[in-house]
Amino acid sequence: MNKLIIAVILFITLGFSSQFTIKIAKLKYDGGGDWYANRTALSNLALFCNSELNTSINPADEIVEVGSKDIFNYPYVYMTGHGNVIFSPSDAENLRNYLVAGGFLHIDDNYGLDKFVRIEMKKVFPELDFIELPFDHLIYNQKYQFLKGLPKVHEHDGKPPQGFGLIYKGRLVCFYDYECDLGNGWEDEGIYDDSPEKRLQALQMGANIIQYVFNN
Repeated sequence: MNKLIIAVILFITLGFSSQFTIKIAKLKYDGGGDWYANRTALSNLALFCNSELNTSINPADEIVEVGSKDIFNYPYVYMTGHGNVIFSPSDAENLRNYLVAGGFLHIDDNYGLDKFVRIEMKKVFPELDFIELPFDHLIYNQKYQFLKGLPKVHEHDGKPPQGFGLIYKGRLVCFYDYECDLGNGWEDEGIYDDSPEKRLQALQMGANIIQYVFNN
């Protein structure tokens, strides 16, 4: 899929044609890590975005394998987990092609993913390093303003939440939230002991990410 086709899909998603529905998906990867974590997260995020941003995102829990050509059907792909990640050479090539063509990967560290995912993303973009995004970056300043960056949803090691990015030829192709647990805040109420305020902040930041992806 080339950038023009992706742009058309994103145009549709913004609500200019409500008869169309776009899909977002969770990334399935090898290595034994729990890629399937946060089972209700994307559905709730889709419903929130449809309500607050006037998008038309299918709330079904879609799954796409990192090496599948089907990944090109999704403008936004969500990756999470706590453990090991392994990208084969063909996985890495496919993911790179998807991101270069206009796709977007959101990595949500569910605690324990960091040491694995950084290594594997080097297979995808060996020439790039994750950089911390400044608080004035557009991803924090969409419909909702996060003047201090990511909200802190869950406490693990007493570290502040950080948002990192991979920037390819001037475009943010991957956003990585660390020490934040955004996806846990998207889950059904009662799965975690998060306050309504924390859940709302997580959903608002998620909506910012979706809006940023659809507009850039």
